[in-house]
Parts: sequence; C-alpha cells; structure tokens
Amino acid sequence: MKIAGARAWVCDIPVLQPRSDAVQSFLSQETIFVEVTTTDGTVGRGYSYTIGIGGTAVLALVEDYLIDKLSGLDAACPEEIWRHLYNQCRSVMVGPITALALAAIDTAVWDARAKALGLPVFQLAGGAQHSVPVYDTEGGWLHFSIDELAANAAQAIKDGRHGVKVKVGKPDPSTDVERLRAVREAIGPAAALMVDANQGFTRDEAVRRAHLYEPFDLTWFEEPLAADDVEGHAILARSTSIPIAVGETIYSLAHFREYLSAGAASVVQPDVARIGGITPWLKVAHLAEAFGVPAAPHFLMELHVSLSAAVPNGRWVEWIPQLAPVTSSSIAVTDGRAHPPRAAGLGISWDDEAIERLSASR
Repeated sequence: MKIAGARAWVCDIPVLQPRSDAVQSFLSQETIFVEVTTTDGTVGRGYSYTIGIGGTAVLALVEDYLIDKLSGLDAACPEEIWRHLYNQCRSVMVGPITALALAAIDTAVWDARAKALGLPVFQLAGGAQHSVPVYDTEGGWLHFSIDELAANAAQAIKDGRHGVKVKVGKPDPSTDVERLRAVREAIGPAAALMVDANQGFTRDEAVRRAHLYEPFDLTWFEEPLAADDVEGHAILARSTSIPIAVGETIYSLAHFREYLSAGAASVVQPDVARIGGITPWLKVAHLAEAFGVPAAPHFLMELHVSLSAAVPNGRWVEWIPQLAPVTSSSIAVTDGRAHPPRAAGLGISWDDEAIERLSASR
C-alpha cells in the first residue's frame, strides 16, 4: 500500500445559517482536502478546516513542504507517516496551522487504509460502540433571541436529539440566566443541556457565572476560560458542581495531559482537525479513558461519529451539519443516537461536483 501520489486543495463551504458566540462569528468554513493514491489504486480522502481564516496557509504548508514527503510511504502505517511528517515540522509545532495540515493528510491516510482493508474507520480504530448520543448546537447560537432559542431547542429534542448546547456570554449575566431558563423549560428536565462560553470569561467571572448556571442541571460548562489557562480551569472545577469541558482549541496530546493531571477537565473535546488527525485523536481519547473522563469531540460530526464510536469513553456527537453543501447524505440518527458509517473508509458521501464548484469559486 505504498503512496504513489497525493494532491491537496481548498474550498469554501458556505454556512447554512449565521453562527455567533461570545468572541467571534463563524461565516465560512475553509476546507482543506487531501487525497492520497496508493500503488494498488486505492484513493483516500481526508480534510481539515478553518472558520474563515488561514485556510490558504494550511494548504501552502501541505503543498510546499509535506505532500512530497508522502511518496513511497506505507498507507497501512498511519502512525509511522504521522511521526515522519511531525518530525519535518518540529520547528513549527505545536500550533494550529501545522496541526490542521497534518490532520488533512492523516485522515486521508486512514481513509485509504480502511478502504484497502474493507473496514469502516470506527471498527478499524477500535469498534467500542455501535452508536453514540447526539446533541444539537445549531439552534443555540448567541445571536438568537430567547424565543428563537427555546423554539430551536424544543425542535431539536422533537427531531430526536438527546440534548442541546447554548452559547453563553451575554454582557448581563441575568440575560444568560433567562435564556437558560427558557431552554430548560422548553426541553424538560430529562434532556441534556450544555453551555459554551468560547473562552469568553475571566477567572472571577467564570466562577460567578457557574454559580448562576448551576440551577439548570448542566451537563457541562464548555471553554469558560482561555484554552491555555490550565490552573484557572482547575480552580473553576473545584468551585462548581458543573463538569468543565475543554479541548476544541487544544493542539497537542501533552496539553490534554496537563489538563487531566490537574483535574481541570471533566470532559475532553478533542477536535480531529485541530489535534492533528485521527492518529493523535485516539491517543487523547485513550488518555482521557485512563483518567475516567469521557470524550465528547468538537464539531466535524461526520468524522467524529466514527471516532466516538471507536472508543469506550466516546460520550457525545455534536450536531452541526456543516458538510451538507458538499455531501449527498448525512450521519444516521435514530432514537437520539448517531450511528457510524458502515462503508469502508471514513464513510463520507462526498458530492464531488459541489466540491469542484466551491473550489473553483475561490
């Protein structure tokens, strides 16, 4: 299964609706694609993404420095390939551009490997579960009014999701409380309710808000502080009954280790693109398992449904259908649980015409 060739490109996938949180708006997904072709004709396609900035920088790193180093490597050995490319990038690690570049390649290698073996990735990576609960984020953005938020949450539960996530960080804390009260009333006491601050608070404000949020029986309080503030998250975790979730903007296994060792994370949320691919994502999940901590990955539901099902501590899949404009099918959900694809490889049904059109429009 030697790699005979590879190519990379980037396209902008339009958002299905405006998305906003406490610190930013998400108006575009620059998607960096990589395809590898092996000597036996197997083609693996992987990808990573940005939310509107840096996509061409990631592509340049892939095309100018990494893609030529794939020739002759064995696609059956993703760990060897990942380590080989990592060693080429030591001077620019750890960081988002490099992690995103490695992820686009690594997911392509895993796709090729799984296709060659005739296995879906969720089985090849462990096959621990056959379905994982799914929660909705798409109806919880910060710009929605209270009425819209409650209606969206109720509809998500009606549509069969087990929980909803609400963005928090309004200037007046009482507004956050009103929004959470409306959502909890809309979904009832049994459904999961998460909140996400997107690193928007200082330590003192996070402690204050957590106290205000506690009556709503939250499943977790996500990214309350800056992602590099391990100590602050540990302080917050000791001060509240709400589980603290972190990980979407963590780019290395070692940083996750710091959080877990400090008792600063009750839930880890590794993002397969931002951690550098499937190879390191699995290490994060297994590390968390050793600490008795669940993994509830961030975004990229089309990839994460397979990875969450692969590991025993995969807890949730986040419903944001961002690939809808470039795929011909979505992940299967029944009774509030997402099922990993059974087709060999990543199991994503790409719409190549749409991808080509969006790539050409850049």
